[in-house]
Amino acid sequence: MAAMLSGWGRVGVPGREVRSEDLRAITRSAVLTRGLGRSYGDSSLPPPGESWVAATPLADRILGFDAAPGVLRAESGLSLGTLNRLLLPRGFYAPVTPGTQQITLGGMVAADVHGKNHHRSGCIGSHVHSLLVQVADGRVVRCSPDEERDLFRATVGGMGLTGHVLEVEVRLERVPSAWILRETERVPDIDAFVAALKRAGPSWPHTMGWIDCVSGGTRLGRGILMRGRWAEPREAPPGLPRPLLRPALPFVFPGFVLNPVTVRVFNELYFRAHPRGVRRGVVHPEAFFYPLDAVGHWNRMYGPRGFTQYQCVLPDEAGPGAARRLLTTLTGLGGASMLCVIKDCGDEGAGLLSFPKRGISIAIDMPIRDRTQAVVDALNAQVIAEGGRVYLAKDQFTRPEDFRRMEPRLPEWQRIRREWDPDARLRSAQSVRVLGDAP
Repeated sequence: MAAMLSGWGRVGVPGREVRSEDLRAITRSAVLTRGLGRSYGDSSLPPPGESWVAATPLADRILGFDAAPGVLRAESGLSLGTLNRLLLPRGFYAPVTPGTQQITLGGMVAADVHGKNHHRSGCIGSHVHSLLVQVADGRVVRCSPDEERDLFRATVGGMGLTGHVLEVEVRLERVPSAWILRETERVPDIDAFVAALKRAGPSWPHTMGWIDCVSGGTRLGRGILMRGRWAEPREAPPGLPRPLLRPALPFVFPGFVLNPVTVRVFNELYFRAHPRGVRRGVVHPEAFFYPLDAVGHWNRMYGPRGFTQYQCVLPDEAGPGAARRLLTTLTGLGGASMLCVIKDCGDEGAGLLSFPKRGISIAIDMPIRDRTQAVVDALNAQVIAEGGRVYLAKDQFTRPEDFRRMEPRLPEWQRIRREWDPDARLRSAQSVRVLGDAP
C-alpha cells in the first residue's frame, strides 16, 4: 500500500515526508515544506505526481534569544508548544497564537496565523522581524519588512509557495504571569454576539466565542462569549501551571454519530451548562488558548471521511447583519456543526494573502458528506456578496473562480511569486486546485 499524507481534516493523498536536521539540504529539491500537518485541508500536501515533501520538525533549534527586546531566532521546525514550554517560565509567550500549539514557526508564517487577539495584535507576520528563505533556484535569501520586502510580503501568508522558510526571527510578548484571567457569559443570538465582541475589543486583548449555528429563529447564533487577558501577579496562583492531562480518542467514530440530532442535542446542553450572568476566574493558558489540544486525535470524531473547516471573514463594511445572513444560509443547507467559533478581526496585515481583515471571522467544522461541495459553494457565494474571503489554511473545497473573486490582492502576489519562481516549481495540492498550478 502506498504511503499517505493528510491534513488535520484526515483527507489523504499519496505521499511521504522526508525529515532531516539539515533543512537546507532536503529542501533543495522539494516542491513543498510541511511542518506538523495541522493545516486542515490540502495546503501541506504534495501536488499530483509528486511523491514527497520536506518536513521540518527535526530542524527545531533555538538559534538565539535576546531577552531585553524579547526577540527569538529559531529554525522553522520549532513547534509553538516547545516555544511556550521553554519561554513561559521566563515571562514570554507567543504574541499571536492560533487554536493549537501543535504547529511550527514556519507553518505559522506560511499561514500568517491569527488568534483571539487579532483585533489588538494582528497576525504573526506583524511580529516577525525577518525570515531566512530558500527560494526555488536554491538561493538562500534573508527577507524582512525592509529587506527584499516583496518576498517577505508574499511569503507571510503565502502557504509555502514562494520559498522554503528555514529560520524565523520574531518578537515575543512579555507577560506579567503564566496565567489567564477569563470572563465568560451567555449571549442570546448572533446580532447580540457581534455587538458584544465589538464592545469587548477595546477593553480585552483576547476575545472569541462559541456559537450555536444549528438553532434557528431568535436563537440563531446564540452562544458563549469569552474574554481574557494575562493575569497580574497579584491575581495569579503561585507557581507555574502544571502540564494538562491529554486523553485521546482511541478510534475513528462511525460516520452516523455526528448528525443533525446529536449536534442539536450537544449544542443545547453546552449552552445550558453555562449559567446566566458572567463567570470570572483564573485559568490555565492552555485551557484558554488551546482547548481542543486537550483531546488527542479529536479529528477522529468526524468519521472515516474526515472533515473540513469553513472559515471566512465578513468585513465591517458588510454591516452587522452579515453574520446572521451567513448563518441563515448555513442552517438552510443543513450544515450542522457543534464547533463554530466567532472572533473579532482588526486591520488587514502586510501579507499579500493573509486572511483576516477588519470584521468578523466565523469558523465552522463540518463532517465531509456528499453535499459538502455544494454547501461550500453556497457559503462562498454569500461571502463573496458580503465582500469577505476564506482562509487557505483551512480550505479544501473552494473553487478557483470563487477564490479569485474574493482576493483582489492575488495578481500582485502572483507577480512576486513569478519573479522568484518563474516555473512555479514550488507547488502543493492546494495550489494546483485553487491557483491553477500544473500538477
